[in-house]
Amino acid sequence: MPANDATRTPVPAAVTTPSSVKADIGTLEFPDGYPTADTAATLRDHVDYLHGVEAFMNMIHGVSLFAVRKGFQDAGINDGDVVIFSELMDSKSLFLTANADTVYFFAFLDLSDGPLVVETPSETLGCFDDIWFRWITDFGLPGPDRGQGGTYVLLPPGYDGPVPEGGAYVRQSRTNHFLLLGRAFINENPGDDPKPTADRIKQQLKIYPYAPGGVGSSIGAYLAGKGPLGGPASPRTPRFVEGTGLAMQTLPPNDFGHYELLDALVQLEPAEALDLELAGQFAAIGIVKGKRFAPDTRMRAILEQAVAVGNAASRTLGMGAHPADGFRFYDGDTAWWNMLFAGGFDFTNPPPEVTANGIELSPNTGARQLHSRTSWFYTATGVTPAMCMRLTGIGSQYLIANVDDSGASFDGAKTYRLTLPKDIPAGRFWSVTVYDNQTRSMVQTPQRYPRAGSQSRPTPAAEVEPDGSTVVYFAPAQPDGVAPGNWVQTDPDRGWFVLLRLYSPLKPFFDKTWRPSEIEAVQTKP
Repeated sequence: MPANDATRTPVPAAVTTPSSVKADIGTLEFPDGYPTADTAATLRDHVDYLHGVEAFMNMIHGVSLFAVRKGFQDAGINDGDVVIFSELMDSKSLFLTANADTVYFFAFLDLSDGPLVVETPSETLGCFDDIWFRWITDFGLPGPDRGQGGTYVLLPPGYDGPVPEGGAYVRQSRTNHFLLLGRAFINENPGDDPKPTADRIKQQLKIYPYAPGGVGSSIGAYLAGKGPLGGPASPRTPRFVEGTGLAMQTLPPNDFGHYELLDALVQLEPAEALDLELAGQFAAIGIVKGKRFAPDTRMRAILEQAVAVGNAASRTLGMGAHPADGFRFYDGDTAWWNMLFAGGFDFTNPPPEVTANGIELSPNTGARQLHSRTSWFYTATGVTPAMCMRLTGIGSQYLIANVDDSGASFDGAKTYRLTLPKDIPAGRFWSVTVYDNQTRSMVQTPQRYPRAGSQSRPTPAAEVEPDGSTVVYFAPAQPDGVAPGNWVQTDPDRGWFVLLRLYSPLKPFFDKTWRPSEIEAVQTKP
């Protein structure tokens, strides 16, 4: 017998699913609220596809760093070795937006056997990031040693053993493998010669196992039962591998191989290295710690579609092509942008303002800035607060331009001009470097170092105009009347973009009273 209408609770239409739903993926059928077999199969495929896109975009940083480690290993650089660019990094290596201005030194280190001690060299900008590209700590000028060089003890995940009472900066990594990334300056040296800087790094950098109860632990602590008693560790100089001129491929793949690298990284580290939500995204496409990643024909086809869209979306973010993301640095119509000012180094909130009254924090949104994170790691390597803090005289700042003053992307066959007004706000030095759109690495041309700047190495210093401004040209051939140091060569067959770097940035950069011109196309003589 039908129930009386008075006994029924009204059901709002908004909580029901129509028997037929038209969507972009087709018409979905739910007779009496239950999906047909075809609808269930369609939705299964689509949800798997969405998980594949999420897995690409939300953890591109982990795959990117794992690809760098793989590129090092393919070049004969093992964990524990230090690759150093004694003559600066050139365009031979495929390496995301590296500079040709500072002496780089890199090492991948492993905490699987216990804590490590790293004695860092003086006068550097450096950081330790875990293998998922999460910041552990800075060292050097922005770090606790403030550029004096310091002793850092890195602890593996879950470590609860003895640590030094003092004399060292103790930090814990969430992963066993981690990255040491350092840059050191050459403009203090006569003729901007990088050799003295490289020699100092080789002399001062030490990496060795931590000896519990040794230096940093007092005898009194041992006698009080608060720790072991051990002898001092023996500092060790790592094996240095020369990077200048070395052709390395360190870029992450944009095809199905991306998921294979992601799986390899998941298998490398403890399951606790990731939070449950992120690990769940990988598990949804079959990447699970301790299990073999073996997608069937259906799933592989879906993931190949997902990686194509995930890469396309990430590339669009990485090229700053979404004006709504708020990445533009200046008000009005401008090409200059930096994604870090939207989300900060941890991609949550903008970096704090530094005022005469102290630090002013941005309101906490309580949300991860996903587009900021994907954009950064599709384009760049390394993450540290020093890359986006609004503090004068420390660290470095970056502005990116991907289009000219008309909004068109840069054509490697054309000539362009950039004007930097006088008093460029860089306490140490400045540079502009050209990168290939496809590889996000230095553009490869006969000009080995595709940069212009205030340093006289590795290319001649840019000459200044009578009014104090500096004009830089980008063209496949050196324009008539333009000094060698004011021209960066482009490849007529490749699109490109540019990074403006300011080392030890000054107040006019942050308050925006100094502003570079937009990059304009120049008509050349036929």
